[in-house]
Amino acid sequence: MEVKESILLSGNPSCQGCPHSLGLRALGLALDDPVVIIPAGCSTIVAGIHPKATINAPVLHVPFASAPAVASGIASAFRREGKKKQIVVWMGDGGADIGFATISGAAVRNEDIIVIVSDNEAYMNTGIQSSGTTFWKAKTTTSPTGKSEERKDLAAIMLMHRVPYVATASVGYLPDFINKLEKAKKIRGFRFIQLHSPCPPGWRFDSSKTVEIARMAVKCGAWILWEFDGKLSFSPASRPYKDKMKRTGLTEYLRAQGRFKGIDDSDIETIEKNIDMQWKFLEAFENF
Repeated sequence: MEVKESILLSGNPSCQGCPHSLGLRALGLALDDPVVIIPAGCSTIVAGIHPKATINAPVLHVPFASAPAVASGIASAFRREGKKKQIVVWMGDGGADIGFATISGAAVRNEDIIVIVSDNEAYMNTGIQSSGTTFWKAKTTTSPTGKSEERKDLAAIMLMHRVPYVATASVGYLPDFINKLEKAKKIRGFRFIQLHSPCPPGWRFDSSKTVEIARMAVKCGAWILWEFDGKLSFSPASRPYKDKMKRTGLTEYLRAQGRFKGIDDSDIETIEKNIDMQWKFLEAFENF
């Protein structure tokens, strides 16, 4: 068996416990010589500051909104030359907010690219501002008393585009993420993976707890692992929690994060109801 090396080099400037660095390491283990397009965000810094680089792969840095459009053009150019390349957009949830039009357009055209949103639930690189995927009641610099809007389900939105492959993943379950990347690379057309990436400074937990917090999110049902490749199915790590009685630790998950400081029992009840609604929504598609 071929032993692959991480494309993320040592000495990179990521924060301690950075979830993006975990995800990028997994990316290099799963894909063969990817070409990576990165819009503005934390990963721009992780990739290194000119003239040095810490990602051992071709990387193109582009403005916030343009990454999927640029990736589509690069994929088309390689295809015209008869070269097979894995063209990957690696972006944050902030980039997915600002660049959603180009994500949706690439999906509608079924461009032959893989889009990965490493979702840390805020605009972390610019000062921890609220994004579309920021959890309800989470405190950010633009929601200092707690976000008042419910988070959007980005993966479900992409599912509605009827593309060949959509999945969610977590830095707490990297073998699952790697398996999904390996499946995605064998599929032609638009592929989308939303990677749950708890951020120590943004979520206000100790940097040694990144994987633990990520796993807690899955075990309490707040982050659901699933994939769609013609039929929606729940991933092994999430299957036990289809049964609501087996979900554990929602209160502990929320209280382990400083961004939820001050929430009360009624807030936790509301969050649990919203989690139940998301499960029912996805279960409807599983049985479709």
